[in-house]
Amino acid sequence: MLDAVLGKLARQQDDRVLVGFDKADDAGVYQLDENTALVQTVDFFTPIVDDPYTFGQIAAVNALSDVYAMGGRPMNALTMVCFPEKGDIAVLEQILAGGLSKMIEAECTIIGGHSIRDDEIKFGYAVTGTIHPRRILTNSGAQAGDKLILTKALGTGVISTAIKRGQAEPAWIEAATKSMTTLNRAAAAVVAESHADVHSMTDVTGFGLVGHAREMALGSGVGLVIHSAAVPLIPGALECVRAGFVPGGLKANRDFAECLVGYADGVADDRKTMLFDPQTAGGLLISVAGKDCAGLVGGLQARGVAAVEIGEIVAKTKPLIRVD
Repeated sequence: MLDAVLGKLARQQDDRVLVGFDKADDAGVYQLDENTALVQTVDFFTPIVDDPYTFGQIAAVNALSDVYAMGGRPMNALTMVCFPEKGDIAVLEQILAGGLSKMIEAECTIIGGHSIRDDEIKFGYAVTGTIHPRRILTNSGAQAGDKLILTKALGTGVISTAIKRGQAEPAWIEAATKSMTTLNRAAAAVVAESHADVHSMTDVTGFGLVGHAREMALGSGVGLVIHSAAVPLIPGALECVRAGFVPGGLKANRDFAECLVGYADGVADDRKTMLFDPQTAGGLLISVAGKDCAGLVGGLQARGVAAVEIGEIVAKTKPLIRVD
């Protein structure tokens, strides 16, 4: 719906916009001078876990992720909060404290915000970071011959649905929470510091792995191969799918993007489903020159990032994304 509406809007002309909303990228990039550009993003959502402090942490990690996905460094943030007029003030305090803890960890300063009364709690941030104009990593630079690296396991969407239905096992909740409260800071730093030839990068969030891979493929004019058995999954994710804990967002992602996917014989149905699972505070999807893949994976793992190679970039073909 939003895609259709945006396509009808007038285009503003500003040569300082290096990455705008028409690119379907993770964040906007606006050039200030020849050495500095701003990376700007905004994200907020309703609670997906019961604990308010943890919810605040997850919201902060999720909002910061888009800056990291562009190769930027978060600088400051504005808080956005919707809270019931008669809500428990202690809950609001815990949400704000949780978000603040992750902003401090990211060395990103909260400088203000905006709040409104709302029957449903919503929380998040508008984040501004910096980046060198010639070091931007977009979702449209992948090249045939590249390898694909994923830095976090999938499964937060289905496990969050199980949590809402009161059916999630403690181990599943713990694993999903750890993933959602882990910044992509270390992964982005390794990419920036390495000598690997990284051509493209995005984070895997609401559109799921296939949805964000689709954007990378279309933006880069290439095709993708995803090795389903290599895609890491959070413990409990497959059990959630088999039990029917499938969020509406997953179904929407599948309806939208599966027409571009071709499956090899033998790919299990539950694995197919997980490729469309909407992620909250998901990992980075990195397209790197094949010769540098092993070194970059090793460097990421050495910094505690659970990075794995999950596929490769190929010449554009039909179907656009092949899953084996």
